[in-house]
Amino acid sequence: MHPVVSVVVPIYKVELYLRRCVDSILNQTYTHLEIILVNDGSPDQCGDIADSYALKDNRVRVIHKHNGGLSDARNAGMQVVTGDYTMFVDSDDWLEKTMIEELVDKSIHYKAEVVQSAFYYAYDDYLQLDTRYYSDKDDPVVLDNKQLMYELVINEKIKNFAWGKLYQTSLIKDIPFRKGVLFEDVFWAHHVMHRVNTYVIIHLPLLYYYQRNDSIVASYSPKNLDMIRGLKERHLFIEMYYSELTSESYKSLLKANLTHYTLLLANRKNGGNRFYRKKIQKYIKRYFNHFNRSVQADRHLKNQLLLFYVHPYFNIAYLLARRLSIKMRILPLPNGLKRLDL
Repeated sequence: MHPVVSVVVPIYKVELYLRRCVDSILNQTYTHLEIILVNDGSPDQCGDIADSYALKDNRVRVIHKHNGGLSDARNAGMQVVTGDYTMFVDSDDWLEKTMIEELVDKSIHYKAEVVQSAFYYAYDDYLQLDTRYYSDKDDPVVLDNKQLMYELVINEKIKNFAWGKLYQTSLIKDIPFRKGVLFEDVFWAHHVMHRVNTYVIIHLPLLYYYQRNDSIVASYSPKNLDMIRGLKERHLFIEMYYSELTSESYKSLLKANLTHYTLLLANRKNGGNRFYRKKIQKYIKRYFNHFNRSVQADRHLKNQLLLFYVHPYFNIAYLLARRLSIKMRILPLPNGLKRLDL
């Protein structure tokens, strides 16, 4: 018997992209699928498009519900999942046709509860691939629980994203996504990974993570600070169960706070942002000693912390000067993403 994979696709205002997404799932080389399309009260034609797929393929099931957000849609899908494995696919992304087959094969071979693949950042006319750590020809990496949690906290090789991974359904069935927050995966991922004994990373890029043209500065609001709220909750979890990772967790918190301060400043026309900037400044000063100990081996982040402590604008000036130095080739270009033109 082949294991069944349940693919949960939350849908909201994506009529331009939905067919590309669903077609990429239906055309998988692995055919033992249960595809759950959750129409989260989308006001466009998404509901009709989803229903048309259910009429054409009996593997497709459609749930129509009132709009409740991404977390609520995923949770609704999880309530009806019957497969041995579960995947989450965002409805503007799409998959390589061998993705599910590759992930199932590796899960069975390594007896892994979770398997993740590499992915492309997909723009309209080019792709980007993170090649800092692995080549697509490298062998899979197998992690135990402590290695996994370390990688999750530093957020480099393993991201907090729920998508891009194949989960044993029994692992996640009773862990719902937090409703009413942005960056819901940050609130969720550590609870899942805490249960994992064997985690596998394969380096073939098998998913296309679509990058829309919306500017993060233009669309930024204090609601984005849910990211920091989630990291603070995770930090308490890390202190309780993985105390050896506390310093790395402080480092992740510092990076997030500095980044969001900069975004709030860039979006300062929203008068309420001053309150949140002050809140971040107060938080960093309160935990300065913890942050300072966590960044001793990271000169760049240490410089940011010390300058921010004196005054946040000193850090902004430092970042601008650093960016200019890189542009003028005074500093080397950072290792980053490989561009692939379409």
